[in-house]
Amino acid sequence: MTAHATRHATQDHDRTGKTVDTDTGTAQPSAHPADGERMRRWRMVLGADSAESTGCTLTGQDAAMDGALNALYGGGGGKKPGGRGGGGRSAGLGASAPSVARWLGDIRTYFPSSVVQVMQRDAIDRLGLSALLLEPEMLEAVEADVHLVGTLLSLNKAMPETTKETARAVVRKVVDDLEKRLESRTRATLTGALDRSARISRPRHRDIDWDRTIRANLKNYLTIPGTDGGPDTGTVVPERLIGYGRASQSVKKDVILCIDQSGSMAASVVYASVFGAVLASMRTLDTRLVVFDTAVVDLTDQLDDPVDVLFGTQLGGGTDINRALAYCQSKITRPADTVVVLISDLYEGGIRDEMLKRVAAMKASGVQFVTLLALSDEGAPAYDHEHAAALGALGAPAFACTPDLFPDIMAAAIEKRSLPIPDKETGS
Repeated sequence: MTAHATRHATQDHDRTGKTVDTDTGTAQPSAHPADGERMRRWRMVLGADSAESTGCTLTGQDAAMDGALNALYGGGGGKKPGGRGGGGRSAGLGASAPSVARWLGDIRTYFPSSVVQVMQRDAIDRLGLSALLLEPEMLEAVEADVHLVGTLLSLNKAMPETTKETARAVVRKVVDDLEKRLESRTRATLTGALDRSARISRPRHRDIDWDRTIRANLKNYLTIPGTDGGPDTGTVVPERLIGYGRASQSVKKDVILCIDQSGSMAASVVYASVFGAVLASMRTLDTRLVVFDTAVVDLTDQLDDPVDVLFGTQLGGGTDINRALAYCQSKITRPADTVVVLISDLYEGGIRDEMLKRVAAMKASGVQFVTLLALSDEGAPAYDHEHAAALGALGAPAFACTPDLFPDIMAAAIEKRSLPIPDKETGS
């Protein structure tokens, strides 16, 4: 390896197997075409600090894989995997729960399950999560939030059995707090949503449809002579008031929440599960909750307990939006009375054109289709701008939504009016 290090002080290998002379900048055929691949592998093994000595620059998926490895093992002065002390790489994720959740999703994308299991165990030890997960008392004392819940769910499969009940209690505490915060406003907003297709003749003042009322009473127009030589004026006498009828308890709308459970969507999964439980408890709505990665899981029968829903998810892995939408489409029986909410960063691993055709078909049939890039307080995550633009062109603009805005979004979709998009630029 010393000979390689000396030679690569003056020469670099490009990805084609050629040798680039750094003095002249010219490419020369390598005596050993396999050297480029060999040095790429050494570069992956040794980490970012070896870039100069190996003469190998990583791009694309190699760079993403190296970033995931570096986050756990990169830097100096830390412990080696398995708790062994010494030099070498050390953890680079710090105490950021959102970063850990995203990282857990990334490693499932880039590495086989056997490697993922090893890396998760190393992460629990090296990132200080071992004490959190192995000591129930410590887990009970922590300031729990949505990001912690996402992290616990991401680590669910690697979590010791002795700690799972404590972790479940922490998740329930966060979920209960969210329900208290979100349920009353959600119920008030959706229960009071006006059914634009129903008209009543004795509406309350705030429910009067003034446009239709005026047009219906034009025959009752009266001219009022002006005073003191002033011009005549007129008025419409509204003998018959026309108003919007409030949604009847016997009239149901169908709502399908379709949630991407990739690692970066952890907070959205938590909020969507809570909202799903709230919506399912309303008699005016028939709610279905579907989560997906490359597979599709229907968790509707667990909606009475959002904690069960959350522990039924598997954060991380790939993404097949087309397959998920195909399943949702198969469950639609009343298109004109159905709202489909897709919550995803739109990084599609399935068939893009088929996905867009499904959305177009659903909208053409009368389905109200809503695309949320995130359902969280953090704003829009990294997302596929091309797919977002394509959905926007179909009349389904993609945008991030905070939990506080979600009831208004749902009310607008149910009423078939324009969505209160907070930032239209995110849908372009």
